[in-house]
Amino acid sequence: METFSFNYPAAKKVMQRAHTGVVGSGDMEILLEPADSSKTVFNVRTASNGFQEIWKAVFERFIVSNDIDAIITINDFGATPGIVGLRLAQALEIANKK
Repeated sequence: METFSFNYPAAKKVMQRAHTGVVGSGDMEILLEPADSSKTVFNVRTASNGFQEIWKAVFERFIVSNDIDAIITINDFGATPGIVGLRLAQALEIANKK
């Protein structure tokens, strides 16, 4: 089990909390909470050790168009980068619904 965090500057607000996915074989869950810190914080707990550079690349791609002021907690059980991107997009959509 590995735990790490990444922080990025952010400007966009989100409306509400969001939860997507489920921790299970080959999947992950994302918990997104609005913040008031002008940054996006990604807190990751993963069962797959040694992939921090891949996580960083996925987050940087997401942040380019979604610099949200939020705390994002990820509980991972071996999801692929494609699933990570999908779950982030789903959580953002839920967080911005009125």
